[in-house]
Amino acid sequence: MSGGLVALLDDIAALARIAAASVDDVAAGAAKAGAKAAGVVIDDAAVTPQYVSGADPSRELPMIKRIFWGSLKNKLLIILPALLLISAFIPGAIPFILMAGGTYLCYEGAEKVWHKLRGHHSADEDTPAVERGPEAEAKVVKGAITTDFILSCEIMVISMNEVAAESLWVRALILVVVALVITVLVYGAVALIVKMDDVGLHLAAKESKGSQRVGEMLVKGMPSVLAAITLVGTIAMLWVGGHIMLQGAYDLGWHAPYDLVHVLEEPAAGIAVVGGFLGWLVNTLCSAVLGLAWGLIVMAIVGPLLKVLPFGKKKNGHDESDAAAVHEPANRNSDSAS
Repeated sequence: MSGGLVALLDDIAALARIAAASVDDVAAGAAKAGAKAAGVVIDDAAVTPQYVSGADPSRELPMIKRIFWGSLKNKLLIILPALLLISAFIPGAIPFILMAGGTYLCYEGAEKVWHKLRGHHSADEDTPAVERGPEAEAKVVKGAITTDFILSCEIMVISMNEVAAESLWVRALILVVVALVITVLVYGAVALIVKMDDVGLHLAAKESKGSQRVGEMLVKGMPSVLAAITLVGTIAMLWVGGHIMLQGAYDLGWHAPYDLVHVLEEPAAGIAVVGGFLGWLVNTLCSAVLGLAWGLIVMAIVGPLLKVLPFGKKKNGHDESDAAAVHEPANRNSDSAS
C-alpha cells in the first residue's frame, strides 16, 4: 500500500516538474516572441493616443477601455485561432503572411515620412472627432480597433514565427500570454499618456510652487512627448518592416540584400566593448532605409488605386474624418492652464 502511495506521489511530482517546465517554456517563448514584436508594439502605443485627442477628458479612459477590449478580442478570438490553424495545416504560408505584414509596415512608415516631408495636413483634422456628430465617438473607437487589428496581426504573426518549433499547445499558450501582456502594456501606457496632461493641470492648480512647476512642465512637455513617440513609432515600423523583408528575401533564396547588410555591419561589430551595439545599430539603420525604400515603392503602386477603389484608405482609413486625431492636444491644456 505504501509502495503504491509512494509511486503515486512520484508520478505527481513528475507531472509537477513537467508542468513547471512547460510554464518556463511558455514564459521564455512569450518573452522571446514579445521582444521580436517590440517595434510594432511601439507603433501601436504611438498611434492609439491620437484617436482620443480632442475628446472630452471624461471620455478618454472609457474610449481607451473600449479599444482595449476590442484589441483583446481581435487577438484572442480572431487572429489566434486563424494563426494556429494556418500553422497546423499550411505552415509554409507563415513567411508570406509575415512579409505581407512587413510590406504593410513599410508602407505605413513611408507614408508618414512622405506626408511629414510634404507638410500634408487635412483640414478635417483640426476638428475634434467628438464635435463632428453624435456618432463620432463610436466611429473613432471603431477606426482605432480596425487599425489595431492590422497591427495586432503583425504582432501575433511575428510572435508565432519566433516559436514555430514549439508544439501546438505551447504555441497557443505563448500567443495567449503575448496577447494579454502586450495589450495590457500598450493600453496601460496609452491611458497614462493621454491622462498625463490632466495630471499636470491638477498639479499646476496646487498651492505648492514645486507642484506647480512640475504640473506646468507636464502640460508643456506632453506635445513634445507625443511627437517623440510618433517619431519612434515611425522609425520602428520602418525598421521592423525592413528587417522582415530582408529576412524573408533571404529565406526565399535572394541572399544579396541580407549579405550586404551584414558586410556593412561587420566593421562596426568588430569594435571593442561597443561593437555589439554598433553592429545592431548599423543593421537597424540599414533595415529602416530598406523599409523606407520598399514603402515608397508600394506607395507609388498602391496610392493611385486607393483614390479610385471604394475601400480606399482616404475614405475609410484611420487618418481621415471618421477616426482622425486632433494634432493640437496642447491647446486644450494650455487654455485650461491659463
